[in-house]
Amino acid sequence: MGVVLLVLLLALILGGLGFAVHVLWWIALIVLVVWLVGFGIRAGEGSGGRRRWYGRW
Repeated sequence: MGVVLLVLLLALILGGLGFAVHVLWWIALIVLVVWLVGFGIRAGEGSGGRRRWYGRW
């Protein structure tokens, strides 16, 4: 009985981990798209003074 519970617990942990990794990949993709859009907008703002690739810090 203990082995069955251990296998079920292991399957639950691995299944949950797989789902979490899948969700994190989607979040990373969304963040990358937002960053690229922001980078493109900053690069296309014109030439007002010295422009640096990292923006205003």
